[in-house]
Amino acid sequence: MEIKIVSSKNNPLLKRKEVQFRIDHGPQAKTPARLEVRKALAAELKVDGEVVFVQEMRTLTGMSTAVGSANVYEKAEQGKLVEPGHIMKRNNPPEKPKEEAT
Repeated sequence: MEIKIVSSKNNPLLKRKEVQFRIDHGPQAKTPARLEVRKALAAELKVDGEVVFVQEMRTLTGMSTAVGSANVYEKAEQGKLVEPGHIMKRNNPPEKPKEEAT
């Protein structure tokens, strides 16, 4: 998986950087998971993974390329205040089901 930052725009009001990215994931590979993309973006931008929130991601028809957008906040707390709940859930690992105590 190769990730490339297409554009980046600073948003000082919301204390974040709005990033457009492109991922080449190879013809035999499937579209990468949101968590993998979040880690790759954090590594590319040299920031902690907790401040990166992937907004959307879609694979281009007939190609092994995906495009998307993400918000990178200065602090994780700012992101938790601004981002909608469904985006927060999508950017966190799924919770393991709790076993019932019998």
